[in-house]
Amino acid sequence: MNVKCLLRCTLPLLAGAALAQNTQAPPQTPPAAPAPAGPLTITLQDAFSRARQYAGQIQSANLNIASAREDRVQARANTLPSVNAFNQYIYTEGNGTLSGVFVANDGVHVYNEQAVVHQEVLALVRHGEMNRAMAAEAVARAKADIAARGLTFTVAQDYYAIVSAQRKFVNAQTSLREADQFLDITEKQEKGGEAAHADVVKAQITQRQRQRDLQDAQLAIEKTRIALGVLIFPDLRSDYNVEDDLAQPALLPPLPEAQAKATNTSPDLQAAKATIQQSVYDVDVARYQYLPSLAIDVFYGLDSNQFTNQTKYPTEEFGHLYRQNLGYVAQATLNIPIWNWGAIRSKVKQAALKQQQAELDLTLMQRALQGNIASFYREAQTAQAQMDSLRQSSDLSAESLRLTLLRYQAGEANALEVVDAQTTLTQARNAYDDGLVRYRVALANLQTLTGN
Repeated sequence: MNVKCLLRCTLPLLAGAALAQNTQAPPQTPPAAPAPAGPLTITLQDAFSRARQYAGQIQSANLNIASAREDRVQARANTLPSVNAFNQYIYTEGNGTLSGVFVANDGVHVYNEQAVVHQEVLALVRHGEMNRAMAAEAVARAKADIAARGLTFTVAQDYYAIVSAQRKFVNAQTSLREADQFLDITEKQEKGGEAAHADVVKAQITQRQRQRDLQDAQLAIEKTRIALGVLIFPDLRSDYNVEDDLAQPALLPPLPEAQAKATNTSPDLQAAKATIQQSVYDVDVARYQYLPSLAIDVFYGLDSNQFTNQTKYPTEEFGHLYRQNLGYVAQATLNIPIWNWGAIRSKVKQAALKQQQAELDLTLMQRALQGNIASFYREAQTAQAQMDSLRQSSDLSAESLRLTLLRYQAGEANALEVVDAQTTLTQARNAYDDGLVRYRVALANLQTLTGN
């Protein structure tokens, strides 16, 4: 009787607990972890921006600009009045007199506390130095532009080297599939008694070579990524891809337009012209040393035997019991150069020689610029003209391989002909990709010269 009662009491409780458990909300599954992002894809413009941010050449050029700017600030400051605080204490051995042993010190204890204002009125050399510093700053800015353009050219070369390596990797994969296909054909024909074992061996050798070519293509991608990564990342990395833009149209500008842009925007010419201007100021600075210089100094403070505004004498002197120590003194100094053993004349001659050298460098730079424009333009024209021919060669090589395989399966061609057709097709594909890269690199060289 007690057991039945216990069951009657327990079963409803268990049923209620089960019902309550079933009515509870199902446990929420944790959110799925986000899928790992793929490798970073860099465009050519991204590579340019990153290189300007992280490349050491640009940072070094900017530091040179900052240093030249400080030279200009210092040269300008030299033309303005300067204020100094002159503090001095002189102790002289006493000998029972007011002046002590050293009479020139005016006493045993001498205190100098003065504010000194100095201005060189006729120091024209200072103005020449300021102009020279401004020209040097212009040279530094032009050289920074030269470094930026050189970096742009290097980045473009490394960028398209990666694109070329990626395309050759795809070509190597395709060639490996074709080698696998030919190996499968030779093995089946050997089993059917339609081909000799030598054909299988030849197909195996070709397949092994294609596998090595694929490994070399992968290595080339890694090496080119490292070369570009050094320029566009703050740390060494190669886990990124670049965008293949070889299929995008890229027009070649007319030669006269390229020549005009290159001449107007060339930082090399700007640096050469600024160097000439700097050398002209160097000549002026050297010639200014023939002229006299006038300096004015104003002193305000005290120069006395006691560190006080007023000195009290034990006896009255000139009707005054106290002497005023605090006061001012002004002096003018005129320096006239008379004889210096020809040092100034030598400096003027040396500055004139540097000016002639700068003018010669400008002439040579102009010739080199025109020659580079013509060379890069011809390179781009030739690469552009050969692209259609290279594409046709690739298509013809693919058709040749297809026909050779059909002839081999029909027993009209041998394995060597098939392998030769495969090799020719691989070379044609790579040559076409090389032609595309050649055109883009030549165009990048030309755009670097024209400032685009």
